[in-house]
Amino acid sequence: MQKTAFIWDLDGTLLDSYEAILSGIEETFDQFSIPYDKEKVREFILKYSVQDLLVQVAEERKLDMEVLNQVRAQSLAEKNAQVLLMSGARQVLSWADQVGIQQFVYTHKGDNAFAILRDLGLESYFTEILTSQSGFARKPSSEAATYLLDKYQLDSDKTYYIGDRTLDVEFAQNSGIQSINFLESSYEGNHRIQELADISRIFEVSDKKIVSVL
Repeated sequence: MQKTAFIWDLDGTLLDSYEAILSGIEETFDQFSIPYDKEKVREFILKYSVQDLLVQVAEERKLDMEVLNQVRAQSLAEKNAQVLLMSGARQVLSWADQVGIQQFVYTHKGDNAFAILRDLGLESYFTEILTSQSGFARKPSSEAATYLLDKYQLDSDKTYYIGDRTLDVEFAQNSGIQSINFLESSYEGNHRIQELADISRIFEVSDKKIVSVL
């Protein structure tokens, strides 16, 4: 019997990192004399992504995208200590580990994600961690999910992508897997939560087997 699997997003899902991200973007914009509006930037990256923001800014201001990315990545790496865990994150990871759920990460963060997870003592919970530098097309492309499904012989009906944005639901839908998200969605495979503690309530634990009650 194939096991349930969780694929986790990081920013805004397991990691309370948006303030650090916004601070890094502000510093980057300042270095290139780009006007910064915190609320507009926050709204944009929640709807799309930081990468989409940088692409748009680079095109509008005729900047070198690679240089812009390097400056932003360095600024963010310096703010690792500002990244906190979302409420209930450690508990739900521990619960999933105890009941035999296989866990992975797929994030648009760069390889800085490894250092953050290591510093927070979370790295050991995950079988594999995929970042923006793993070589897969960005969400909502299904490439990363297909890789994990094939490599670990995961059951798509029992594999959940857990995130906080519409982009994450779209990734799950395109990948043919289930979604757990903080947002409502028309995707029938999406299960909305209001806090991470809700995840364990989606499942009944019996004889160390996970049975979805949805």
